Amino acid sequence: MEEKSRVLIIGATGRLGYHLVNFSLQDGHPTFILIRDSSFTDPNKVQKLNSLLTAGAILLKGSLEDEKSLREAAKQVDVVICAIPSKQALDQKILIQVIKESGRIKKFIPSEFGVDPDKIQISGLDHQFYSRKAEVRRLVEAEGIPYTYICCNLLMSYLLPWLAQPGLKVPPKDKVTIFGDGNAKAVFVKDIDVAAFTISAIDDPRTLNKTLYLRPPGNVYSMNELVAIWENKIAKKLEKIYVPEEEVLKKIKETPYPDNMEMIFIYSAFVKGDHTYFNIDPSGVDGTQLYPHLKYTTVSEHLDTLL
Repeated sequence: MEEKSRVLIIGATGRLGYHLVNFSLQDGHPTFILIRDSSFTDPNKVQKLNSLLTAGAILLKGSLEDEKSLREAAKQVDVVICAIPSKQALDQKILIQVIKESGRIKKFIPSEFGVDPDKIQISGLDHQFYSRKAEVRRLVEAEGIPYTYICCNLLMSYLLPWLAQPGLKVPPKDKVTIFGDGNAKAVFVKDIDVAAFTISAIDDPRTLNKTLYLRPPGNVYSMNELVAIWENKIAKKLEKIYVPEEEVLKKIKETPYPDNMEMIFIYSAFVKGDHTYFNIDPSGVDGTQLYPHLKYTTVSEHLDTLL
């Protein structure tokens, strides 16, 4: 048996980070978590921390702003996974420099876990949401750091529970708005499943310096298809209101930031088709083909929980 890589996870008290730590431990990796002092005053984070430490995680105190703590952490591990919120992507700059200087990290998985920022077709609209991630990629590549990028597109906890209907937090029961022609396909993956695929990729040479795309069968649907699935589940036809692309753009431009971000993500996924308009080229690999043994929640199964 080859020895398992020692893993550092940053952002361990977040929803995705918490699952990453648990899967890393279950997979037999010595797993370290970098925790800032302020986490110990947050009851929710303390509860998660206690659970992770009980499961065997090794606590290191520090943060992305504390270069000394990052250096100490990098000495103890082989792989670094960052799972901080996307809007904080540029906070990884010091970490990237530390990884470069350490010379011992055999894989860095930066905080992406969304749409491929190099494939996005809405630049100029997204308030630099994706350009920050692309900037991190370029830094990683320029420093020659071995990497894997994880592109899971949308987490199932976002948009899907209200069928991408702005202003709602539950699926519609009477009428539904369909953006564009309703045929562009979006991808949804449950956060716990994203974590499972990510940990599987850690020691896999097939994912080295590649983008790991998650497009699980049963999780790739257009708005028209999602509505049809939902109508079948509730045994009722919904009134459909189609909103053309130019009206979607007008709404985005008229709505102030950050209130327009939900509509921007809808536009990206369901009008431009940013999740699926391209085929996976040799710079990427398909996660469900690499790891066919991994079970995951399908869109239909998730919609069943909303009935």
